[in-house]
Amino acid sequence: MLFSEQNFRRRGEFSGSIEVVCGSMFSGKTEELIRRLKRAQIAKLNVEIFKPRTDTRYHETAVVSHDLNSINSTPVDNASAILLLGTNTQVVGIDEAQFFDNELPDVCNKLALRGIRVIVAGLDMDFSGKPFGPMPALMAIAEHVTKVNAVCVCCGNPALFSYRTVANESTVLLGEKESYEPRCRACYNLDKG
Repeated sequence: MLFSEQNFRRRGEFSGSIEVVCGSMFSGKTEELIRRLKRAQIAKLNVEIFKPRTDTRYHETAVVSHDLNSINSTPVDNASAILLLGTNTQVVGIDEAQFFDNELPDVCNKLALRGIRVIVAGLDMDFSGKPFGPMPALMAIAEHVTKVNAVCVCCGNPALFSYRTVANESTVLLGEKESYEPRCRACYNLDKG
């Protein structure tokens, strides 16, 4: 049974929301996600963290930033598994959202309607500069969107693109500094044009 937002507010239970942290590779998305989740833990809130099972770059289960800060998480095969596992929770964190299926925005909406604070981090664009997976839909339904930039390795300006340095046209290519570098718009397009 769905309750109106007014009923939730009157009863003091409505506090669900969706926050999205997005940007290019090496921009600090996961670092910001971990920071927000650790603050929720300090506040003694019940926190659950999820990531795609396919992301094993740093660790099988933990969410790990490029600076090697980490937080325990549960790897899942698809977005709907989050609804099954995220019970009795006040805050849900989701990393590498771009790798999830297109059900993720609906899952996040359902969690928020349950009164859960949902914090999602992911790449907003793929290596070709196109919107990535469910990220555009998540940004559209979020109460708060934080776009973070890396530093362009070519000129030092703010970087919003993930430039792929290896020859591979697959949209999904798990990699780090050996495969990608952050670039500003001008430097990204210098080698594309």
